[in-house]
Amino acid sequence: MFLEPLSPADGALPGELLTELTALYASNREFHALSGDFPDPDDIRPEQVATALADELVNPDIEVLLARSEGRLVGIAVTLAHHPDPADPDPWIGLLMVDAREHGRGYGRRLATLVEDRFRAAGRDAVRLAVLENNPKGLAFWTALGYEVIDHRKDRRLGRPCAVLRKPLPAPPA
Repeated sequence: MFLEPLSPADGALPGELLTELTALYASNREFHALSGDFPDPDDIRPEQVATALADELVNPDIEVLLARSEGRLVGIAVTLAHHPDPADPDPWIGLLMVDAREHGRGYGRRLATLVEDRFRAAGRDAVRLAVLENNPKGLAFWTALGYEVIDHRKDRRLGRPCAVLRKPLPAPPA
């Protein structure tokens, strides 16, 4: 698996890539039903995905990473280099999503590790993320990867109850 930053051409996503991204988002119906990020989790449309990603990419601290394996898009990660709260020193994983047809094959774990490695290489010593309180599968995934709950609060965008998790990123052994 490798990561590539999403770089829209002239502010737009190429049609083939948008089709791949829409399929990936649509495959995660259960998550979108919990999150409320799309009006109808059974009908996620390309223009909705394009808008969601464009909204992310306007922030220079946000990076959208595409995960590919054997040429196929298998996941996406959205990272935030600096949280808006100046008291929060850590970068964040805002979204990590794997094509639901690929769940259980280790892609999520590998994608999380690659994102952590990017932060570690940038000199960051920990990473945070938020999991919706109504998402026990998400919480189980992240705690299995060594993340620990450090707080409970509402998310900044929609006010949804979340658990905030943090994981130290020690330097790899020499």
